[in-house]
Amino acid sequence: MKDRREFLKTTGMMGLASMIPFGNVLADESNNSTPESGCVLIPSETAGPFPLDLTANNFYFRQDVRETRVGVQLNLRMRIIGLSNCQPMQNVRVNIWHCDKDGNYSGYGTQTGLTYLRGYQITDANGDVEFITIFPGWYPGRVCHIHFQVYVSSSYAAISQLTFDVAEKQAIYTANPSIYTAGTDPVSPGNDNIFSDGYQYQISNLTPNGTSGGYDAFLQVAVQGSGTTGIGHLEKENAKQFTLGQNFPNPYYGETTIPINLKYPSELRIELYDLNARNVTDLVYENLGKGEQHIPLNFHALALAQGNYIYQVEVKNMNGIFREYKMMTAGR
Repeated sequence: MKDRREFLKTTGMMGLASMIPFGNVLADESNNSTPESGCVLIPSETAGPFPLDLTANNFYFRQDVRETRVGVQLNLRMRIIGLSNCQPMQNVRVNIWHCDKDGNYSGYGTQTGLTYLRGYQITDANGDVEFITIFPGWYPGRVCHIHFQVYVSSSYAAISQLTFDVAEKQAIYTANPSIYTAGTDPVSPGNDNIFSDGYQYQISNLTPNGTSGGYDAFLQVAVQGSGTTGIGHLEKENAKQFTLGQNFPNPYYGETTIPINLKYPSELRIELYDLNARNVTDLVYENLGKGEQHIPLNFHALALAQGNYIYQVEVKNMNGIFREYKMMTAGR
């Protein structure tokens, strides 16, 4: 099996870029009014002082970002929708990062070399990503918050932050004084220097989880787009060599098909990864002619459990090697 460093090793040449110019990353604050569809663009916020480039190290492709950090378990689900039609946006990358119970961020200062409470996932057919983390603490001057970035394409991504209802947040700190030793959060969104200009669409709900003893959180996020992955420079370059379609049916039940259109005779490799970047199988097809190809996948024959997987396609032809990936969603 390949280790996670092999996973999505050429993100910069795929549908989601590893490097995006800062000026293109921020959401468009000038167009955040409610459109006819009823969606509202998520407000853009600073990436904060600690925005490590998660895509530079594929170790961060993971659902459980806790590592050894202690805290009340938080199962965070985010749904990404397109502003123009309020439909789910699948195959976009969502990064999250936040401080631990004591207000520390991994990767900086005394925490250099540490990697806790950072990770990314790819949205499924419902536009959803899910993370297992801890309820964050706070640090002077900032209300309790979680940073997130939604990478729609190689030419557009949105950066924002989420926070929680004040009473619900304080109740968690009060009920767990041995964990959150700094006590309740003295800052509210209204007097926080980031959220003070408005935070209505950045308040995540909280629901007690009887199984984990922690909480489930949910936030719906509208970004520029129409419920499909956006197109940027890198996607256009790939399109000169091949076009990768969404597997069908999706969600799938036991079997599915991956459509791909080759612009040149090619060698094709399909790699399947689970949601913790573990390579579970590779399929290689040599000497394929140009044109439409339909690659069937039978999960029983592959001895794989039904679940959500990333399929990465590698196309090798006379012009080079090109890669792209998408998420396939298991039916429930």
